[in-house]
Order: sequence, then C-alpha cells, then structure tokens
Amino acid sequence: MGRRYIVKQRARIDTITGPVNLPYGTTVEAVEDYLIHQGRQLCAVTSRKAHLYFARDDDGKGRERGALTLAITKRLEKRDRGHQRRWDLVWEDPVCQKYRHPEHEDHFIWGHAFFEAPVEDLRHIAALIGTRG
Repeated sequence: MGRRYIVKQRARIDTITGPVNLPYGTTVEAVEDYLIHQGRQLCAVTSRKAHLYFARDDDGKGRERGALTLAITKRLEKRDRGHQRRWDLVWEDPVCQKYRHPEHEDHFIWGHAFFEAPVEDLRHIAALIGTRG
C-alpha cells in the first residue's frame, strides 16, 4: 500500500495515461514516485500537477492541507497593495524558509515539502499572510 492523497480541487487534467476528471475528495495513492488512481498513473508526486490538484492525506488532514496550500499560493499571487509586504513576511519567517525551494536564491519558490507540510505549519503561514484555508 502506498501513501494516501486526496484531490484538493477538481482534477480535469491530462495525465501520463490520458485524460481524467476526478472530483474533489477522490482518494488516490502514491506508489513509488507516482500518483495512481484505479491502477492508472496520473503524474509524479513532485510534479506541478500533483501540487495543484492533490494533497497528502496519510494523517486524515488532506482536505485542510489542500485548502491551505491553495489559499496561501493564491494570496501570495495576488497583485494588490499588500503584495510586497506579504512576500517580505514570507522571506523573513523561519517556518516559511523550511519550505523554500533551495535552488532559487533570488526569488521564493515553494519546494515540494510545502505541499506536504504539517497543517500546523500551513496554518502559521496562512495567518502570517492574512488568509485562511
């Protein structure tokens, strides 16, 4: 048995094995490095598609983890008056730094660990930038 993941927003996507339309809340599993649904490979666990549509759910908190990662990324992408201030807070915060992609020194990109982070850390980041999951 692999690790359990959940669809965090409808996944109407092209996958390794063709198109799928998976509703919110559908359970999939990770076998080796791939997400699998009904025996079909969907995408790599560390891929952008996995980060956009799926959340780790081994602890039963996948729905909350998915909602938080979506809310955090959406809030940080918003180009309003507080945009730079939110990013400054993220750059200065030690919890956020744990999840920064290490290969990007000049700009902040979330690493894979962010998308599988404990919900407590995600709640902290959401509160820091003024959003809720």
